[in-house]
Amino acid sequence: MARTQGSRSEITGPLIREKSRKLFARHGYAAVSMRQIASAVGVQAGALYAYTADKQALLFQLLESHMQTLLAAWQDDATADPLTRLERFVRFHIDFSLDHSDAVFLSYMELRNLTPENYRAIAALRGRYEALLEGILRDGIEAGLMRIADRKLASMALIAMLTGVTTWYQEGGRLDRRRIGDIYWSLTRGAVGAD
Repeated sequence: MARTQGSRSEITGPLIREKSRKLFARHGYAAVSMRQIASAVGVQAGALYAYTADKQALLFQLLESHMQTLLAAWQDDATADPLTRLERFVRFHIDFSLDHSDAVFLSYMELRNLTPENYRAIAALRGRYEALLEGILRDGIEAGLMRIADRKLASMALIAMLTGVTTWYQEGGRLDRRRIGDIYWSLTRGAVGAD
């Protein structure tokens, strides 16, 4: 029997992704076996292969889904002032990252475990996201509101800084999300020469 009694495919597929994301984030991709994922889901290991070709395909699916969700969630208003757009990006990125911390962790820490072909696909999606921020910075420079030596490097550095909040933030801690957003916005303004 491939599935435990009472399991259903419309539940099992999303559950496999949820449990594997948590296991990969907690223990690392290399340390997690398909048997461990199956056990967490409540199915036999062979049942996983009805939903994914192998563990590599599962990792790729998780990273691709995260990047597609991130890209779809960001809504820019190119008619707005570049500083307003940049502040919206800062607050969006922090909130999105905190709401999807396991997926964010995988997107940064498990790239090394992708095959070259899968890595290129995820890198292309990441490049699209970085280009969105780079466009805001370009508009800020052209409007005379920002001073940046290298837009591409600044984009990557800002995203790394904003994503770093996932490594230390705890709900209910000393600073709430709004205050963290305020502080990171102040840091970002300084980083782009807007102060």
